[in-house]
Amino acid sequence: METQTKIRQPIVTVAGHVDHGKTSILDALRSSFVQEGEAGGITQKISFTSFPAENLKKACPLIEKSGINLRIPGFLLIDTPGHAAFSNLRKRGGSLADLAVLVIDINEGIKPQTAEVIQILKMNKTPFVIAMNKIDKITGWRKMSDDLRESVESQGERVKENFLEKYYTLQGALQSYGFETDLFYNITDFTRSIAIVPCSAYTKEGIPELIFMLAGLSERFLSKKLELHDDPKGVTLEVKKDKAISAIEAILYDGNLKRTDEIAVASLSGDPIVTKIRILEEIKPISDKFEVVEEAKASTGIRMQLTDKTEILPGMPFVRFKNNLEDIRKEFKKEISDAIKTESHGIIAKADSLGSLEALMVLLKQSNISIVRAGIGDINKADVINAKANVDINELDAVIVGFNVGISEEAREFLGKMKVICGDVVYKIIEDLVAWRKKTQIEIEKKRLMGLSTICKIELLPQYVFRNTKPAIFGVRVAGGKLIRGLSMIDENDEKIGEIKNIQADKNSVEESHESDEVAISISNVNYERQLKGKKFLYSNLGESQFKKFKENKDLLTGNEINVLREIAELKRKTNPKWGV
Repeated sequence: METQTKIRQPIVTVAGHVDHGKTSILDALRSSFVQEGEAGGITQKISFTSFPAENLKKACPLIEKSGINLRIPGFLLIDTPGHAAFSNLRKRGGSLADLAVLVIDINEGIKPQTAEVIQILKMNKTPFVIAMNKIDKITGWRKMSDDLRESVESQGERVKENFLEKYYTLQGALQSYGFETDLFYNITDFTRSIAIVPCSAYTKEGIPELIFMLAGLSERFLSKKLELHDDPKGVTLEVKKDKAISAIEAILYDGNLKRTDEIAVASLSGDPIVTKIRILEEIKPISDKFEVVEEAKASTGIRMQLTDKTEILPGMPFVRFKNNLEDIRKEFKKEISDAIKTESHGIIAKADSLGSLEALMVLLKQSNISIVRAGIGDINKADVINAKANVDINELDAVIVGFNVGISEEAREFLGKMKVICGDVVYKIIEDLVAWRKKTQIEIEKKRLMGLSTICKIELLPQYVFRNTKPAIFGVRVAGGKLIRGLSMIDENDEKIGEIKNIQADKNSVEESHESDEVAISISNVNYERQLKGKKFLYSNLGESQFKKFKENKDLLTGNEINVLREIAELKRKTNPKWGV
């Protein structure tokens, strides 16, 4: 019993792709712990659920059957809406979560949010179990036994084949992320393989086995990590501001916190925010309700009303203040600088909390994208100004990415054409950013290349001859490349025709027009009737050196531009067979 007081309950977070049954699994876990008649009282959107050990044993008879000596006091299950909370669960040196349950729909496999969570699990080296959910959706599936293994093995041949096919597909996909996995009942060495627990939140199959796995892994691998110390340490999850007070939902992950304690909370500026606690509340076991307490012991979910109205950010660490401001400042400064390492050049990154920002930055760096400025909160005018300054330095860095944040009104007014990529899935943000940078890089290279000359092919539209001469004005369709003013044109016999004097689209003068555009052009010193009647196409006049440069950089050209280039070479070679060779 004495040992138990020194060990805190493990913190378990449940994560997964939207619609894969994360909430349903949580509800199944919760209802399995709650006595009959109480299950309806548990809401779906609670931040934490505390499960004492006695409820664990009731929900999972396998614990006592297998002879596990359960020393942990229970579990603290984290369920803040949205998987962003998963990355909020951070502390110095990695994840605050001791264990994770990764929920994957057996019928859908790995989706973008799943891939993102996998990256964060790898980054934080968090041990996890896979809940392979929705087995009841497999055609013909029936619950054959209370024993999951027996139920799986007793399915009809076709059902079993279908199950195994989906399982092997998922196993292969996880292997591509560097994880060796197996069905939990086949594993003998849990240090080598990650357990997959087939389950159904609907029929409750696999739920006791999921609890059993979490309990077993906690007892076997987490004892040292779960040792309790005296000094309280925690992480803010959500900050709710009122006119006079700040209310903070947080996780206390070590030590004992008293209502009479003063606490110091980290800030981005580096100066800790020191404040007193007006009211301390703790989450009640098997409930979504808080109760006022004088003292809370880790690990637990707490809510604090503070005496001062302070600007506290989500994801920030806090400790007890004991007149040791300088020590705390050094500790926090190191923790924040470890989390937010920027460089002398790069893009601007914003997120809704410190943990989210850290996850975003790590995944950006894995994609070889540097960050010059990072912050918490909505994208503001200062971010836009800094991003615009990047246009002259490196166009590829002239972008702002935002994870779970909005854009302030002031920033919107100032934004103009500045590129902003926002979203609530880091994986998708990075995918969009990489695609944008690739496209921008091609445009930059092409601009440089096109500075030498322009590839263009135009089709004459004889039904639209507006003036025969001085200058000749007539309609054309851009058949390939880009048409610009001042471009020197030749016909299909390499005869010089003249320079484009003007381009009109919808009766307005334009500087350029692109493939498929139909426009009117004027060319000085040309008599349409004598020189152009009967001709079908005109081409931009290229010099040999320009042609060779385009040829060397043809990866920057579209298929149609390459075809136009080939046609220009062919008509030039009618008079000079070695042209451009």
